[in-house]
Amino acid sequence: MYYISKLFWGVSRPGMLLVVLLTAGLLLLATRFQRTAKGLLIAALALLVVGGISPLSTWMLVPLEERFHRPELGDRPIDGIIILGGGEDARSAAGRGVHGLTGSGERITEAVELARRYPAAKVVYAGGVTEILRHPVSIAAAGGAMLRGLGIGDDRLILEDASRNTWENARFTRDMVQPKSGERWVVVTSAWHMPRAIGNFRKAGFDVEPWPVDYRTLGWDEMWYLIDNPVKGLNQVDIAGKEWIGLVVNWLSGRTDALFPAPAGSATAAHD
Repeated sequence: MYYISKLFWGVSRPGMLLVVLLTAGLLLLATRFQRTAKGLLIAALALLVVGGISPLSTWMLVPLEERFHRPELGDRPIDGIIILGGGEDARSAAGRGVHGLTGSGERITEAVELARRYPAAKVVYAGGVTEILRHPVSIAAAGGAMLRGLGIGDDRLILEDASRNTWENARFTRDMVQPKSGERWVVVTSAWHMPRAIGNFRKAGFDVEPWPVDYRTLGWDEMWYLIDNPVKGLNQVDIAGKEWIGLVVNWLSGRTDALFPAPAGSATAAHD
């Protein structure tokens, strides 16, 4: 299932689909299938305009980002902080020996801030090897090295380096830390990824509190603005599309109990 999902998304993501449409259309222009070629080129233009410039990506992202908000932490201590991999540039870390951040680097910077506020909390970095075509690199190893460089000691650092997706993040982290009743654990991940993460952790029987970071929109007020950079728009459609498809697949495969997980105690959660 893991390899099928990687292959499916690799060829169906909007950016790759745009390349396929343009290439096929241009190649067919020199053949007797010119009508088909023109149709493919028009489809490519439509994808570029709708996906790259229109507010489509914002419409797809905002419901994901607004689903979960940060809780009031108060004076009650936190027992653990779980960082879901994706903020680190593991390939640069392995190949260049440097600490690199991706566009989701706030997963690390915000988690470090939390760790400094709660110095007794354990810090878990979750993520194994996800590459299937290039030389494998460990997400947790890169993230752990960066956390050490930012002052997180080995006495509180836990690296979960076997998981390949969010469902495995939840189960493998649960098995490693074995959370006890009454403990308070916070999961740090991108706001647009939080619904799927919370759904997976709940299904794994691991009660966590959300700490969303890495917002790509400004919320509902931004719903009607055009995107000024088509590459950014297509990238955001990529991100949101993967999350929505992931939510459906997780629900159908029994990895979450709700199609669109909601905050605990909300009317929506009860309805789900």
